[in-house]
Amino acid sequence: MCNRLVFGICIAVFWRIAGGWSQEAPSANPTRLTPSWETQRQAATYALSIPAPRGQITDRNGIPLAQTRVNYNLSVVFPTPFDFTDRQVIEFVNRAVASARGLTSRSVEYSEDAAVQHYRNRGAIPFDIANDLSNEEVTKAQGKVPPGLTLRAIYVRIYPQGSLAGQVVGYTGRTSRESTRILQNNEPLWPESEGREGLEQTFDDQLRGKPGQLNLTFDNDGIKTGERIAVPPEPGYNVVTTLDVDVQKLAEKILQKRAKRGAIVVLDPNTGEVLALASWPTIDPNDFVPTISEEKFKKIASDPNIPMLPRAYRSAYPPGSTFKMFVGVAGFETHAIDPTDEFDCPSALDVGNIVFRNWKKTDAGDLNFRQALAQSCNTWFYQAGQKIGSRALLAWAKRFGLGARTGILLNGEAEGRIPTDEYMEETYHRHIMGGDLANLSIGQGDILISPLQMAQAMGALANGGTLYQARIVRQVQTLNNEVVYVYNPRAKDLLKLSSVTIDELRKGMMDVVSSGNGTGGAAELKNVKVAGKTGTAQWGPKKKERTAAWFAGFAPGDSSPRYAFAALYEGAPGEMAHGGAVAAPMIGELLRELFKGEASSKKAPQRDESDEMDEDSSRAPDQSN
Repeated sequence: MCNRLVFGICIAVFWRIAGGWSQEAPSANPTRLTPSWETQRQAATYALSIPAPRGQITDRNGIPLAQTRVNYNLSVVFPTPFDFTDRQVIEFVNRAVASARGLTSRSVEYSEDAAVQHYRNRGAIPFDIANDLSNEEVTKAQGKVPPGLTLRAIYVRIYPQGSLAGQVVGYTGRTSRESTRILQNNEPLWPESEGREGLEQTFDDQLRGKPGQLNLTFDNDGIKTGERIAVPPEPGYNVVTTLDVDVQKLAEKILQKRAKRGAIVVLDPNTGEVLALASWPTIDPNDFVPTISEEKFKKIASDPNIPMLPRAYRSAYPPGSTFKMFVGVAGFETHAIDPTDEFDCPSALDVGNIVFRNWKKTDAGDLNFRQALAQSCNTWFYQAGQKIGSRALLAWAKRFGLGARTGILLNGEAEGRIPTDEYMEETYHRHIMGGDLANLSIGQGDILISPLQMAQAMGALANGGTLYQARIVRQVQTLNNEVVYVYNPRAKDLLKLSSVTIDELRKGMMDVVSSGNGTGGAAELKNVKVAGKTGTAQWGPKKKERTAAWFAGFAPGDSSPRYAFAALYEGAPGEMAHGGAVAAPMIGELLRELFKGEASSKKAPQRDESDEMDEDSSRAPDQSN
């Protein structure tokens, strides 16, 4: 699973340390000084901590997403005993810098004050004058480093896939700045790294490893007599994720092409394993290592699209008509509605003293559930919701994991919201009323769902009723591939859906994509049935109202589903975007690639222009009936 060569090199770094810094020179001062941090009597052995190489983070197939590599700095090694005057320190460093110009073409500059301070407080360890040498520079310098200089090897974190899954993998940062204080026992040879975001943060303890110990020995005159690695560092554990690099790459490519802001989640409905957890825009973790420049940070922080925000799991949106699938489940499971039941689909419907409108301006006639789902008839679902009641509807939504954190091993996951009576009392000082229930029945009002929650729920519909917890990590293992922790599939709930519910939902969702009246034709494939549901919803203040356009479902829709998914397009303020027009095409493109060789795209049937209107546009901000 893991790249053992990288860690083999890292361990070898420390055998280079032993003996690699010893650069003795005649003293220019007859008065020998002992090391400044100890008295002469105490100057014997000094123990320094050797940071351990962080473990790898890989995809499910062992492709590295985060690695540790050896980085070389060109550094000045001061002779012992430490008896230079300040002027002699500067002259010594100047000679070293002059000789360094033959090893690197870069401009080598340093602060004289910093050199003197380093010598006085930390002279036992090298003083860096050129950081992060290129491979060409290292090759040129090896074997040719003049006295007074050394190639100092340290560890740095790299992300070989660049920005791919950047928000999920996260990044590291130094635990402290380069110190200028007096060197202390057990102090690390260079600043250690810690996880700051994503999996790097969640699994920081496991990835860090155990530091080693380097002993520096001085005689009573302050002359260094030896260096020895007393304890070699132990590399950190490796974290194997459930992600599939190819699926993640495809999802991010589609988002980059089709959305300024959005998310795509793909998971295995039979295990809950997340194959892609893609948000757009994203970040490149390499920008943060070892520290992010002020220029790059300002660029990221000022970006109005907020690239630091992993929308797939840290944002929640009103689900719009995708919530109609759960209205159907609640209706069938409580027997409030039956597959043969029909309600009319008028252009408007009175609920209490408020008029709720359908997205179509014409009456569609009497429809059963499958027909109403395919056409996304709002007025049909207003009636169904009233018949089901809020208690049953919201209870079933919760059983599908909506409005609750999935428990995925990433910090800051959005909880979302299912607006219960308690919430309504606390927020609006009233319980759920008829108008509220009408809004909820089309996924509007105060309900909020994250794309990850939606994909997890789609997995339960796909597999027939087992709600598997969404998982992002398969296992944690040692360098030698010995498994330390395993994260097995875990069923959060066995929904025990009836065969009627499963059959009606599957057929209705396939009609959304494949029937002439369906709203999700842009996701249709020729040889593979796709089950899905479009959704469009608005949120935010009226003057800055934004649109969330959804497409969620699974494929194949008719048998043995392999992928459950949710796509979210986040519109800009004032932009009207519709699930069928922007989210369904994203999933269509994704599935065409995933089922390549099995399916080809099928041109969506010609639709009336009204089909691209907002199927969830009717909502009432205040329900007083």
